[in-house]
Amino acid sequence: MVEEFEREFAQFCDTKFCVGVNSGTDALRFAFMSAGIERGDIVITVPHTFIATTEAISQAGAHIAFVDIHEQTYTLDPENCGNNLEKDCDFDAKTGKLIERASKRKVAAVVPVHLYGQMADMDPIMELAAKYNLVVIEDACSARRRVLFKKVQCLEKSGLHRQGGCLQLLPWKEPRCCGEGGAITTNDEAMAQRMKMIRDHGQAKKYYHDIEGYNGRSILSRRMVVP
Repeated sequence: MVEEFEREFAQFCDTKFCVGVNSGTDALRFAFMSAGIERGDIVITVPHTFIATTEAISQAGAHIAFVDIHEQTYTLDPENCGNNLEKDCDFDAKTGKLIERASKRKVAAVVPVHLYGQMADMDPIMELAAKYNLVVIEDACSARRRVLFKKVQCLEKSGLHRQGGCLQLLPWKEPRCCGEGGAITTNDEAMAQRMKMIRDHGQAKKYYHDIEGYNGRSILSRRMVVP
């Protein structure tokens, strides 16, 4: 049933892969771990979010750098983000790494959080990510239906065409499920396969544990309901 959900939800989101996990928190954490975020890296996000966003970053071994929100959308402000990167970091064009000047740590990723039915302004955020070689993982765990379905008519789904998009599934959230679950969508096959291993104690084959993982398997008890 979980595999059926993964196939259907990936198809709905126009992505190649969907990985079901047991919560939105694990969706974020496993996405960071599988996207190449290394211990000690810096991940940029906003302070105006549920604590799971920052828990997932720190539990993946990364450090958090906050960027202020836009006063109208309450989501990550691309202008503030760009100004902070220009002021506080140096970009090494030879290595393709953005280094925070004070800590000498690599800035590896940015996490926009869609909130209150508002999408973060993704175009300038993606331009910054391309300029500085940053991974983009979108937190849509509290986005609600308006964000998820906002761009269906123009064939562009919320967040799910970047490196990864993370959602939380609950009976009172949309998409809904009976019980609790989470999902990550991506077009990166290697990332999807690694997340499947991470969620199941690091095994790609029963009792063959190639990496250290977690018990993060999905507990979805029926397919999602798309209103």
